[in-house]
Amino acid sequence: MKSTIVIGHKNPDTDSICSAICYAHFKRAVTDENYVPCRAGEINNETQYVLDKFGVEPPELIESLEPRISDVQFREVEGISPQISLKRAWEHMRDNNIQSLPVITKRGKIRGIITLGDEARFYLEDQDPRALSKANTPFLNIAATLWGEIIVGDPEAKFIKGKIVVAAYHPSMMEDTIAEGDLVILGSNTEIQKHAIERGASCIVICVGSKVTPAIRKRAEESGCVVIVSPMDIYTCSKLITHSMPVSHVMRKEKIICFNTDELVADVKATVSKLRIRYFPVLDSNDCYVGMMSQRNLLNIERQPVILVDHNEKGQAVDGITSADVVEVIDHHRIDSVETINPIYFRAQPLGCTATIIALMYRERAFKIEPTIAGLLCSAILSDTLMFRSPTCTPIDESIARELAEIAGIDIKEHAMAMFNAGSKLGKKTPDEIFHIDCKRFNAATAAFTVSQVTSVSEKELEKVRRKLLPYMEKQLPNSGSDMLFVMLTNIIDQSTELLFVGQNAKAVVQSAFKAESSADSVFLPGVVSRKKQVIAPLIAAIDEL
Repeated sequence: MKSTIVIGHKNPDTDSICSAICYAHFKRAVTDENYVPCRAGEINNETQYVLDKFGVEPPELIESLEPRISDVQFREVEGISPQISLKRAWEHMRDNNIQSLPVITKRGKIRGIITLGDEARFYLEDQDPRALSKANTPFLNIAATLWGEIIVGDPEAKFIKGKIVVAAYHPSMMEDTIAEGDLVILGSNTEIQKHAIERGASCIVICVGSKVTPAIRKRAEESGCVVIVSPMDIYTCSKLITHSMPVSHVMRKEKIICFNTDELVADVKATVSKLRIRYFPVLDSNDCYVGMMSQRNLLNIERQPVILVDHNEKGQAVDGITSADVVEVIDHHRIDSVETINPIYFRAQPLGCTATIIALMYRERAFKIEPTIAGLLCSAILSDTLMFRSPTCTPIDESIARELAEIAGIDIKEHAMAMFNAGSKLGKKTPDEIFHIDCKRFNAATAAFTVSQVTSVSEKELEKVRRKLLPYMEKQLPNSGSDMLFVMLTNIIDQSTELLFVGQNAKAVVQSAFKAESSADSVFLPGVVSRKKQVIAPLIAAIDEL
């Protein structure tokens, strides 16, 4: 079973990160199964401060849930050496119930592919008595194929010259049959054995397990002739000896189709659907062979189980969410369009923070909250509610946050201001980094729009950000996939927001949504600090009316 991923939205904020960590911790305690906190984007300064404060490592970054070949249950069939005989290759395929095998180097690189079809074609089509020598067949392969033993000669030597001769005649009739370098299959007749050696045979195969006389042994040693003794009869040896040829002589070396473990399954499916090939080698990130994959493996892929926290909109979810199996949603936003395969546990409450819901779940189960978990949950609530100043904050959020602060041993005001100050350090960030610190995309009936929120305790810093962001927004709009871009420059101390905007009809939408006069690119909104409660709903209503 795969581990279940617990993940927040893209461009994660402190609630998204901390809720993922804490809910994964909660689920492990409840189920004794493995739940892994993850994130769908880079961590901002405020969140990093919180993680450092409580000594917690950032969750793993997941850029996409689109299944890759590494998610496919391919077969880890061992590759074979180029020197392995055709017989051993066939046995390997038979034992693993597979029709293709990769031929690999000592370093694991693919050199070729051998299939049952390749072997069958060779046996049916090849009539060349010199095929074994042309393939530089090791004598060890020949001995193993014939269930024999090399009793004279170098075991590492190869058959490199000559043809195969079956010496079934009287020596007087074989004068012109055996030539130098030939491999001779013969029986127990010592005269024929002697004659073959004297004619310069590079190897003699003595069948039916016949004894080798001292005289023949000596002549073979003096002539450099390899002697193999096989328990098989002459017919069987002559029939099977071509099976000893190394696969390198028969394998296909060109146009080998392989796939890497990091390739997307969708891309691979598009490729293999056009091919009449059953099995494909799979390579790792170093292009080394790791297994064989069939087209059936691609159809039976197991979806990645996922729990979404702090969001439920497909547009805000990690890429590839439609290829995953969403099994739970824990959120405090409006309900949107994430579709699921099966019925799921969906908990959405109108609270100021997802972390508040998770803390309530700990309480409902009567689980003791550890100080570290309490610190993370409290930080998330303080961040999302702007230390209880946001209109999204409820009495439940504040009550839970104060309980958590006591468990974590932190002073709420001191800790919140440290968080906000850490998040306000925007001077060295690029406009693109600032825009995506806390950025969400939304869909109205007639338009798509993106709202980014930048918070700070310094009005001077917000003014510098304003000068950076407006030119960036104008440049970014054509490639953003949105009809309008908005940025909330929120002053935490003054509890106010300057809303920047670009895009067709953006000014008219803003004036209609907030009933306020605006400049060409911004409007000042006193008392507005919540994107969810004070900005998104009015914008959607205004867009739908235009």
